[in-house]
Amino acid sequence: MQTATSRDAPQGVRQVEIGPERDGQRIDNALATLLKGVPKSMIYRILRTGQVRVNGKRAKPDTRLTAGDMLRIPPIRVAERPEGQGPSAGLVAQVAEAVIFEDKHFLVIDKPAGIASHGGSGVSHGAIELLRAARPNEHLELVHRLDRDTSGVLVFARTRAGLVGLQAAIRAGQVTKQYLCLMTGHPPKARFDVNAPLLKSVLQGGERMVRVSDNGKPSLTFFREVEQYPSARLMQATLGTGRTHQIRVHAAHVGYPLAGDPKYGNKEMNKRYRELGLQRMFLHASHLSFELDGRDYSFSATLPDDLKNFLDVLAVKGKRLVYLLEKTRADLE
Repeated sequence: MQTATSRDAPQGVRQVEIGPERDGQRIDNALATLLKGVPKSMIYRILRTGQVRVNGKRAKPDTRLTAGDMLRIPPIRVAERPEGQGPSAGLVAQVAEAVIFEDKHFLVIDKPAGIASHGGSGVSHGAIELLRAARPNEHLELVHRLDRDTSGVLVFARTRAGLVGLQAAIRAGQVTKQYLCLMTGHPPKARFDVNAPLLKSVLQGGERMVRVSDNGKPSLTFFREVEQYPSARLMQATLGTGRTHQIRVHAAHVGYPLAGDPKYGNKEMNKRYRELGLQRMFLHASHLSFELDGRDYSFSATLPDDLKNFLDVLAVKGKRLVYLLEKTRADLE
C-alpha cells in the first residue's frame, strides 16, 4: 500500500479491505499506520469532515473496524520529505539489537533512553518506526508507551490477537508494571503507597503537564526501597494505575522527586547529580508481566550501564550532597 509524498501528486481515493489483523482496531489508529507520514491532525480532520467511510458510511475516530469492512481513504497531500530524513542505520541497529524476547504474538525490547516510543511532537523516528525499518516484512504495533528518557521493557504486538489481548489486560489492571527509580532525599519509610488523583493538561506550547488534583483520575503507586545512597534512595515503583507521568508526579508530590527529572524534579540537586555523571532522568522500566490465553509472560531488563555507573559514583561521592539536600528542603519549608 503506497502513500503519496508530493504536493504535486496527491494520492487518489483508495478502497481498502480490512484484513483480520485489524479486526477490532480503532479507525484512527489504523489510519495512522496506513497513512505513514500523515500528521494525526490531518487524520482527525478527514474523519471529522466525513471523508473517511466504512462500508459507505461516515466514521468517527473511535469506530472499530471489522475484518471484511471496506475502508474509503480520501486523497491525502503530504509535504515531501527531504532526502536523508529516513532513520539512520545506527539507530535502526541500536533498536534491533535491543530485542530481549519474541514469539508469535509479541516482540519486546529493552528500550534505550533517548529514543521515543513513536514518532511525533518533533521526533522523526521512535522505537516503532525503527523496528519497522529493521523488519520491513513484519507487522508490528506498539502496545504501550514509555517516555523518551525512560529506558526499559517496551512491548510490541506482532498479531492483532496479541495487541487486543494485552491492551485489554492493561485496561483491566491485570498487567504488572514495575520500575526502578532514584528518589532524591530519604523517604521516612522503606515501603509506602501514594494514592493521589492526577490531572493531565497541555500547556500553550504543547507540553504535557500533570498535577495532583481532586478533579483528576484515581492514581496509585506502590514504592518499595531497594538500596540506600547518600542523598537518595533507589526504589521499586509498582503501578496500581497507569497515568501519564504517574511515578514522577507521585514522587514529587510526597517530597522526594526523581533524580534528574527536568519537569518535576529538584533543579539544584539535578545540577549536582549531573556533575556526578547523571545525564538523564533516573527511571527504568524493569519488569512487565501478564497472563494471556493460559500463558504467563514475564519480561525483565536490568539497569543500564549509565545508571549503574552513576550509582557507583553516588555511593562514593554522594555524602557531600546530603548537606545541600537538607538545606534545600529547609529553604522550602
